[in-house]
Amino acid sequence: STAMSTFEKQTEYVVEALFSDLLNEEEVDYRCLEKDSGEETASNFDPVVIASRLRSIGDQCNIDFENSSPVVAEVLKGKFGAAVDSLSRSWSIHNPEFCYERAFLAISVKLAMCIAKKVPTMLHRIQLVELINGNSQVRSYIESSGGWVSIQNLLLCLP
Repeated sequence: STAMSTFEKQTEYVVEALFSDLLNEEEVDYRCLEKDSGEETASNFDPVVIASRLRSIGDQCNIDFENSSPVVAEVLKGKFGAAVDSLSRSWSIHNPEFCYERAFLAISVKLAMCIAKKVPTMLHRIQLVELINGNSQVRSYIESSGGWVSIQNLLLCLP
């Protein structure tokens, strides 16, 4: 079996931190990651900080999921990935300052925020880790901006 890449591992920690934050659970201690990833970059990898930056990206998404029952219904049926993908494509067309990848991050986080409010028990069933790790476009977008530790670079390119 192939070892997970640092990126994939970090995605797990980031999403976990995001979900804990959305559900206001106790902070999890992620410092263990620094020991097992033998990279210098591990020291500035702080999932809690990165999760809060992701929330800022989510806040840039002005779609009102609270009152969009069809979308929430799709998600609850297990179609989170499909919903995010199609919304991201149409949203990035109407909001040119958001490329597909950035729309994808904003929408998936915003949708997760909505689920956390409406049906908190469902949040952990959302396959956000797999969604990000499995989307080569989004993944290379994050990696080319410097990886998770540089996610704030994606916040700076606002019009």
